[in-house]
Amino acid sequence: MPSPDLRALVTGASSGIGAAFARALRARGERLVLVARRADRLEAMVKALGGDEQAAAISVDLMARDAGARLEEELGRRGMVVDLLVNNAGVGDTGRLSGEPLEALLGMLDLNARAMLELTRRFLPGMIERKRGRIINVVSTAAFQPIPYFAVYAATKAFGLSFTEGLSNELKGTGVQIQALCPGLTATEFQQVAKTETVLFNKTGSMTPEAVVQASLRGLDRGRLRVVPGLSNRLVAFSQRFAPGSLVRYVSGELFRPR
Repeated sequence: MPSPDLRALVTGASSGIGAAFARALRARGERLVLVARRADRLEAMVKALGGDEQAAAISVDLMARDAGARLEEELGRRGMVVDLLVNNAGVGDTGRLSGEPLEALLGMLDLNARAMLELTRRFLPGMIERKRGRIINVVSTAAFQPIPYFAVYAATKAFGLSFTEGLSNELKGTGVQIQALCPGLTATEFQQVAKTETVLFNKTGSMTPEAVVQASLRGLDRGRLRVVPGLSNRLVAFSQRFAPGSLVRYVSGELFRPR
């Protein structure tokens, strides 16, 4: 019986942290499935990573309710098995909830939370059956506190963190490892899409996507459940445990208040 075609599947792989994951995983010898909306960027990534034998591109919009089923079906058609799942795709939006388009808010919820849940549920049973597998859920330091003017994004990331850490106990003894990656400000296209370019938070120090990914993979090698890249981000996350909630909301609101 031929060996299964084990792959590392990265969502949001066309730019930023997702693209950095693709490059780093390929450098570690992983064969890839790259998932994103922008087919042209995916094809360019495939070429840069060694061609079709090393990386497959699947263009799909994970905000769509049937996207998970279509992705799973396409992988089955190609005979590919997900051995490492990187749930990285996500989107943000800054502003007062009352003034934001409802469809954009629901799309954020679908991409950041529902798609993470759905893809994990679709590919986890096979990992458990094979007694091997890894899942990295890209969350955010936004998961650690409510954020006025960024409320929906922070709530979706709080879901991702709670979901990942809760699931970790279910996975003990299965051979499947899971990680919540919680980066802070990272130098990607996210700021333009999320409209955070003018908020005070964007003036704080950022990390490169490559540094974030290296921290994640080091943590994965060491079996760490929660990875917060960057000393300053870890200090902020730790300090929030002891600060009054009203103070945390005030400070985070000032950092994200549109100027």
